[in-house]
Amino acid sequence: MSTTIMYGDESAYSTDEAVRAGQSLLLSPTDFAAATGWQLKPQGLCRDEACVPLPRDGSWVDAESRLDLVAFAGHFRRPLVHDDDHDVWVVGQRSDDRFDQLNSLVAPDFTLPGLDGRMHSLSDYRGKKVFLHSWGSY
Repeated sequence: MSTTIMYGDESAYSTDEAVRAGQSLLLSPTDFAAATGWQLKPQGLCRDEACVPLPRDGSWVDAESRLDLVAFAGHFRRPLVHDDDHDVWVVGQRSDDRFDQLNSLVAPDFTLPGLDGRMHSLSDYRGKKVFLHSWGSY
């Protein structure tokens, strides 16, 4: 069965090479980079200009140089949920980052179809007053 990883707001990544070891999910450096954007380099795991050294106790890397997604998410205090039935792993956004976003009073961008079927993104209306009307049948 293919394993699907969703990291933050990025798209889903699927691989047949992930290894489940107890509560851990081990990924090759190539799969880890494709799923999260973090690349294994001599100085540690790097994304853009930011690098995080690997723990000296070897808790993030197994004997075959696979990286532990669960340990990585825990280090950054990012929530992680796993669906056993479909083998989907989702690493969410840090709660304090989400709190900062909510307190900024800036709405996240989204895209929805209008009545005419044309797609509209909230970012298309930046700097303009926008009235959002939502409705639910619940």
